[in-house]
Amino acid sequence: MSRKVIANLADVPVDSGVQVEVMLRLGPARREKGSETILEPPTDTRPRIPRLTRLMALAIKFQGMLDRGEVEDYSDLAKLGYVTRARITQIMNLLHLAPNIQEEILSHKVCSPRIFERRLRLVTAQVLWQDQRFLWRSMSPSPSISPSATASKSHSE
Repeated sequence: MSRKVIANLADVPVDSGVQVEVMLRLGPARREKGSETILEPPTDTRPRIPRLTRLMALAIKFQGMLDRGEVEDYSDLAKLGYVTRARITQIMNLLHLAPNIQEEILSHKVCSPRIFERRLRLVTAQVLWQDQRFLWRSMSPSPSISPSATASKSHSE
């Protein structure tokens, strides 16, 4: 909470209309001696969304902003997010993943701490979706992409 205080300068005549605005940061109200504050644990029981899921959603949102013309390029996104252009590129490269891998990431099926974004960059570097799927299966704790699904989808590429 802050409070604005307007005061006239001492050396300036009052009729000149010069004012100084001061922002004061007010801390929490002081407690009386003997009163106890009981801190309760946070009541937010929602499950935490995995980092990869959040990054995938962010890449989709950024692509939408680019498509609508809200930003011109990755440089504008980097400025908005206070990150480097290289970091934006890393995030946007998630869009190069095979659609079924993107779907798995967005559906929270990937909650394993073994799958890190850095390792996922190796998958995004692969051009062919079938190669991406192979690497993805090797990274995943339990193969969630069935071989038949992979075969049928690789024919549609």
